Amino acid sequence: MVMAIGAVIMEKNNFLKSIKSLLQGQKKVLAFFFDITASLFSVWVAISFRYDCVRLPERQEWIVYLLAPLLMLPIFITKGLYRAIYRYHGLDAFITILKAVFIYAFCLIVVLLFLHIPGIPRSIVFLQPIIILLITLFSRACIGYWFSLKNNKRNNKNITSPPEQVLIYGACLSGVQLQNVISSHPNFDFAGFIDDDTSLSGRTINGHMVYSPSEALPLIQRHNIKNIFLASPRITRFRRLEIVEYFKNYHVNLRFLPNIKDLTEGKVTFSEIKKIDIEDLLGRDTMPLSDPLTINTISGKVIMVTGAGGSIGSELSLQILALQPTKLLLVDNAEYSLFNLHNRLIELKVKNNFSTLIVPLLADITNEDHISNIIRIYQPSIIYHAAAYKHVPMVEYNISEGVRNNVLGTLSIAKAVRQHRTPALILVSSDKAVRPTNVMGASKRLCELILQAFSAEPGNTTSISMVRFGNVLGSSGSVVPLFRTQISHGGPITITHKEITRYFMTIPEAAQLVIHAGSMGNGGDVYLLDMGEPVKIIDLAHRMVTLSGLSVRDQNTPDGDIEIKVIGLRPGEKLYEELLIGNNPSPTAHPRIFKANDHFIPWSILEPELNNLMHYIKTDNIKGIKQILKKLIPEYKPSLAITDHLQSEAESTTKKIPITPHQKN
Repeated sequence: MVMAIGAVIMEKNNFLKSIKSLLQGQKKVLAFFFDITASLFSVWVAISFRYDCVRLPERQEWIVYLLAPLLMLPIFITKGLYRAIYRYHGLDAFITILKAVFIYAFCLIVVLLFLHIPGIPRSIVFLQPIIILLITLFSRACIGYWFSLKNNKRNNKNITSPPEQVLIYGACLSGVQLQNVISSHPNFDFAGFIDDDTSLSGRTINGHMVYSPSEALPLIQRHNIKNIFLASPRITRFRRLEIVEYFKNYHVNLRFLPNIKDLTEGKVTFSEIKKIDIEDLLGRDTMPLSDPLTINTISGKVIMVTGAGGSIGSELSLQILALQPTKLLLVDNAEYSLFNLHNRLIELKVKNNFSTLIVPLLADITNEDHISNIIRIYQPSIIYHAAAYKHVPMVEYNISEGVRNNVLGTLSIAKAVRQHRTPALILVSSDKAVRPTNVMGASKRLCELILQAFSAEPGNTTSISMVRFGNVLGSSGSVVPLFRTQISHGGPITITHKEITRYFMTIPEAAQLVIHAGSMGNGGDVYLLDMGEPVKIIDLAHRMVTLSGLSVRDQNTPDGDIEIKVIGLRPGEKLYEELLIGNNPSPTAHPRIFKANDHFIPWSILEPELNNLMHYIKTDNIKGIKQILKKLIPEYKPSLAITDHLQSEAESTTKKIPITPHQKN
């Protein structure tokens, strides 16, 4: 007898394990069959209950047996009952099932009234939906309960430390959904809700207390809470910043849940829930690329992006692909970056069933013949020219190569565009082009002058525009990734000056506004992006330390975690950046885009100076390069110090070699 019972238990466990090991699609098919069976069973129970006897289907009753699954399954699918993972259950799941069954009951009543089938008791349309509701709720609850038991058993074997206590900021529906998920997770122990609504303070939700922010602070200290999840999906960036500031002295990690629904449906795991990052605080919400002008400019066209593997170029490519051009040409000379971007875009194309042909092209933009052939063969409608060396100190150390790549690369593109009559060219420029103090900024301003001159030439048919903006958060080599690395290594964070400020924008917003501005261009226009308020770099460093759950070590807090060191300005670096050379920018149809009114140099004057510049670049004549830049850009204030490594080494090796007696003879 004992052996028989044991065999039954073993069979049951093996059956449940086999269900759990099924693929997601197979589980959905199994759920379909279960619900079909349940719908037929509920009809049989309802009819049998109505006649107070076990009743086999007769005559017209078969129509109800047929209608039940035909009506129920489409409604259950539409309401998302098969998208949700059954292991997550709670109030939201109950409400979803209730809505689905209510809609089903309404449809069943309407259909049966319309068909007017004789011999079908009216009570069936009330009894059967109630029975199917109970079966659906019970089945989901049982599977969820079984999963939670299995998870607890498995994780109790692996976990040697007690679960970490966490709080949820937001006693809303999303917060309750998240609490249900946390309750089934072995690594977390839910300590309560925090909410700004004072009327909720002291109340309980699902047996857990709701605290005001001030009441939560002692709780954080008492239970050594390290993580707070922000559950509200509609929380603004400004409010996030306020919350970060409020909790900055309590060394907690604030984590942001981008989509509660994805979490409850198993699309996002706890390992993917990110800490609130500096981009979440300083960036602004983007405006969708939805206006017809922008969409029609790109959709169905051949689009080319130079520097496609870079920070801005790759984001431009992603957003352009979403607008579905016929071909997207990715031009870059960095093989690995191009390879990664190409794979990423192919995955996005397959996922969204786009028809765009994605073409990766390895090319040096200064190679005029190769660039000309690309444009001649593919005939792009728009070229987004983002290829450039952008790091100020690196270009200052390698002046001739920096100017060659940036200036001659732009000249190469401009000549090819003119020759093959490309409809539009958009240059991605920089705020460092305004009153530059470094070669990188001067080179970008010269790129603008070249395109302005080409645009003003008689017979030009290309709409040429330039988009000038400041730093983008998280771009390669920028201050944000540098600070992240320094914090992960325990510090110190190095800043060049306590008063240094920069404009910041997220990469997605910058790319989006470049696309918007490009669709506005009439010819020779320089567009400025509204960068918001400038940010002190030292304040940025403090916030990033706080977001990491750490504290800054200084005179006031000698026991802090991360030190901030001031190391002095780097070659060519400015304390403050600007976006305007002149004054009074003109507004455009887009609230975050303005048009500058900057001077330019006619091509007849500019061309001979560029020829001289090419000669100086070929001979690595740094002094000559700077003289040309200064002549063409009067507001350029170059450094007097020798910063170029090659020039410095050349001058150090030109000392006279002592002449030996043998050489005299």
